[in-house]
Amino acid sequence: MTGFTITTPSKQVIRFRYYTEAAPVTSQAFDRLLPLTLNFMHARVSGQEIWTDKAPSVDIIQENASVFTESGEVVFGPIKPTRVKTAQCIGIYYGEGKGLDAANIFAKVIDEDKEGLKSLGEQIWKHGMIQLTLQAENS
Repeated sequence: MTGFTITTPSKQVIRFRYYTEAAPVTSQAFDRLLPLTLNFMHARVSGQEIWTDKAPSVDIIQENASVFTESGEVVFGPIKPTRVKTAQCIGIYYGEGKGLDAANIFAKVIDEDKEGLKSLGEQIWKHGMIQLTLQAENS
């Protein structure tokens, strides 16, 4: 378990690495959910982020949780504590941004795929929602 990929409808593949030391519980829980096919939209207020609020519910701890992310990082919202506004959300930052509430930061795009992620984010921003497939890297 080292990471996952996103595949777009045009067959573009973007690779991510898990933060296995900083977020081992989240990384393992997310990896067990894969493969997933979900609709992603562009964030309205949190910056250069694509996200979905239709992720499966996962009852895990908050770990490596923050509203502050780096470009390329991926966040996942556990269902507890119940006050968290990011429950069942997956967010992928392709540039500057700040989340509405703390979410578990558990992965980051690999350097070679940063431009592809930025291009995907801009495509969703300009053209709207898109269906993406997330798979374990070894799938």
